[in-house]
Amino acid sequence: MTPRLDDPAERDGLFAPVAAYPAIGLAVSGGADSLALMLLAHDWARAAPGRPSLHVYSVDHGLRADAAGEVAMVLAAARSLGIAATGLRWEGNKPKTGVQEAARVARYRLMGAAMAADGVPVLLTAHHRNDQAETLLMRLAHGSGIEGLKGMAPVATVEGVRVYRPLLSVAPEDLQALVKAEGLVPAQDPSNHDEHYERVRWRRALPQLAALGLDAETLARFAQRMGEADMAIARVADEQFTALVGLDGFGSARLELAAFADLSPAVAVRLLGRVLKIVGGRQKPRALGQVERLQQALYGDAVGKGVTVLGCVVRTHEGTIIVAREPGRALPSDVVVPPRSQLVWDERFLIINNSDDLGLTAGVADYLPRHRLQEFLGFKVTAPAEAIRTAPIVRDAAGGVLSLGGWTFDDRIVVQLLID
Repeated sequence: MTPRLDDPAERDGLFAPVAAYPAIGLAVSGGADSLALMLLAHDWARAAPGRPSLHVYSVDHGLRADAAGEVAMVLAAARSLGIAATGLRWEGNKPKTGVQEAARVARYRLMGAAMAADGVPVLLTAHHRNDQAETLLMRLAHGSGIEGLKGMAPVATVEGVRVYRPLLSVAPEDLQALVKAEGLVPAQDPSNHDEHYERVRWRRALPQLAALGLDAETLARFAQRMGEADMAIARVADEQFTALVGLDGFGSARLELAAFADLSPAVAVRLLGRVLKIVGGRQKPRALGQVERLQQALYGDAVGKGVTVLGCVVRTHEGTIIVAREPGRALPSDVVVPPRSQLVWDERFLIINNSDDLGLTAGVADYLPRHRLQEFLGFKVTAPAEAIRTAPIVRDAAGGVLSLGGWTFDDRIVVQLLID
């Protein structure tokens, strides 16, 4: 059901999830949707004492001559409402392909850096009900599973920025009417009408789908239901992960093949995707089709001596599924771990330097012989060779080994496998 924007109680409901923050950022491009977000947030923030302060961020991507003027318009409109506002610009060379995605990444990174400087912990964007419908249709066309068909989540982290989308249930017509009533003239981005972009083609198709009963509200409701189903599957998959998956200090995983085969396909795929993400590196996308094909191969015990998928080597041995990092993929070069700091190594391990030592270096264990490993660890090492070769090793300036994989031998260092 579409909320009434003129109803204070319903408007309060839109912003309730961010009411406890000391400050919130608003991503405002100058289009009708983001201008409406600014107006709504302004009315909400001043309606009661103790609500967050607002800060508007507007980005000129350097792709259109009109963009600088649009940012200036946004800053002037924000300041007329008494809202702090910052204009940002994407400098440097622009890619010849994938411009929209590169611009999205640059936009969030620029705003994230500005927010960190301003002490603003969360960013609000103006994605609305039709944006959700378009996202759902694109993902459906690309073969997404339930995890993708839940559409955009109200709360997410994008390029390291905490994002909240309060308008996902709001119709764009209501946002446009609000801006018009306030006498603001929104900017018009020609890329919003360029059918070269897939999202625009789906936007053009929405009226035809609505005539068949598949309107934006129906699609948004479907996305909500998929989100509920996704949450239920995720909960079961997390329980099964805890019960079935063993992770060792080298970052490899083992699970019993028979127990895995007993899982429902949806749970098995979710669990397997999480294992691949942990073992192969968190930066690698979990392509659903590849995970499903691997799941089917495992169900049929057709993996045998090993297959590579999503940065992992997967094999079965004596009724056990074994997953290790693929050595053939690019591994990190040696890197200094600065004093009193932490770094994420290979998107798999968190390495923390608890000391003031300047000479601690993390690198790849590579071809460390098993007998040397066993000297360090004090037990027989049965981990896959690939896992040993790709595990991190931390040394001090004298070459002393402070940690190997997730095992530490010195109080200066803490190493943790990332499993979320």
